[in-house]
This record gives sequence, C-alpha cells and structure tokens, in this order.
Amino acid sequence: MSYVLGPNQYGKAENRVVRIYRDTARHEIRDLNVSTALRGEFGDAHTTGDQAAVLPTDTQKNTAFAFAKEHGVTSPEDYALALGARFLDACEAASGSRIEVEEYAWDRIEVDGQGHDHAFARRGGEVRTTVVTRDRASGQAWVVSGLKDLVVLKSTGSEFKGYLKDEYTTLQETDDRILATSLVARWRYESTDGVDWNKSYDDIKRVMLEAFATTYSRALQETLYAMGSAVLDAHPEVAEIKFSAPNKHHFLVDLSPFGTENNGEVFIAADRPYGLIEATVQRDGGSDAGDAWLTVPGFC
Repeated sequence: MSYVLGPNQYGKAENRVVRIYRDTARHEIRDLNVSTALRGEFGDAHTTGDQAAVLPTDTQKNTAFAFAKEHGVTSPEDYALALGARFLDACEAASGSRIEVEEYAWDRIEVDGQGHDHAFARRGGEVRTTVVTRDRASGQAWVVSGLKDLVVLKSTGSEFKGYLKDEYTTLQETDDRILATSLVARWRYESTDGVDWNKSYDDIKRVMLEAFATTYSRALQETLYAMGSAVLDAHPEVAEIKFSAPNKHHFLVDLSPFGTENNGEVFIAADRPYGLIEATVQRDGGSDAGDAWLTVPGFC
C-alpha cells in the first residue's frame, strides 16, 4: 500500500500581541490574538524530516510581534495584509499564507467623567475578527472580516409557528417569544483596495444590529437573511456575509405552583441543547471567493 501527503499547512497559533501607542500623553491600545499559517511545498518536512524550506513557527511568532512595532496596527486587516505579504517574501516554498486576527476592545476608565489617558478596562461584548489569505501565483489577497460572541436579545417581536410536526413534536407554537443568539458573522470584501477597515467594521455592525432590532422575526433564519441583506445594501464593498447563530433559548418558568402568574416576565435561560442556524447571504454576480474561505473552521 502506498501513501501520499494531502493538503497541509503549518504556523504559530494564538500569538497575544498587545500594541501600545505612546506617541502622546494620551495612549492608544490594540490588543490582538494572531494566528499565522503557510501552505506550499513543504512535503519533505513531512516525509523525510528535511526542514530546509520551512520558515520556523518561532520566526512567524517573532515577525508578528516585530510587525506590530514596525508596521503598526491601524486595523487588524492592514496588519494581517502586511504580515501575510512578509511571509511570502521570506519563505520561497510557500504558495500561500493565512493570517487570522482577533481584536479585543478596551475602553478608557473614566475619572471625573473624562476618559483617562492611559488607564483602560477590557470591554465586554463582541470580538472583532479578520482572516487574510494570500496566494503567491496569482498575487491575490482575500479579506474576510467579522465578529464573534456578539450576544443580542429581543424580548418581543418574534414568533415561531406553522412548522412541520410529527409524532415526536412537543414544541408549542408561539406568537411572542424571546429571540436571542450569540452571533458569529464573517463578511468577504470584494477587494482590498480603498477600504477603510475600521469605518466599514463599525458601520456593518451598526447595520446588522439595526436590522436585528427592527425586523419582525418569524424565525431566526428570516432575521439573519434580513441582516445580511441590509449589509449588502449598505456596503457595496462586501461580496457576501455568513452567519452562525446558536439559539439562546429562554423558556417561560411555570410559577403556578406558587400561586403566581407569569405573563412573559420570568424565563430560564438554557445553554444546551440549542438550535444552530447558519446561512450565507451573497451578492448576485459577486466576485469569485477564491481561497477566501479556505480552512475557515465550521460554517463561517
């Protein structure tokens, strides 16, 4: 029996890179979790142990930190684009690079109603993400940005009824329920040219939240489609957007044993099992995704 080596890549995962800007008395902070990977002609490393073509993962780690200083971190996307290009320059055997960045936000601690110049508190809520994939042969770069762990909830304006039923169905129909999810959203840009990454991220998040809040939901599926459509309407630079949305179920608590009515006011939040709704909203005639989604885990 013979064997061949299939697709493979290697890199340094979860480099915690914190960049502090101290140019003025009012400091700025960018807090990143950076994972790097290279794919290409690295077969000898697997089959014979020959490391001659391998750029060590330790070197990748060092480059991630050095570039935070030398290139700066104006946005996760610009930083990842520069880092991915550097690895292709440094490693001839690499046919492509993949840089994944998560950014954690910090707020200034307020003192007498004013944000302090150099004291911060870690913000709760979503984690900003980006994945930049580069291909040596074509010279193309793909940017997939997004967010995760964005927990949103509507206390009304949602129903779920008219679904298929069989002998095992026990779920009761409702025309007024809590709709909540911990959202993962990733969107692919048409190109890397002329995009203000920070402005685009902030506005896409705003558009999604507005659509979530104002769309009457007959199902989480409908809400996701409305959110994705709103993003594509408002942002022509986005080719497609993918969602992964676990239902964070809230069940009405039966308070009748205690002689108390529960008119949609007290719920138990159940963490599992949960419905998992995933969907892509694409621009008709959008650009080819190429390697943009290569090795992105899960649905998105």
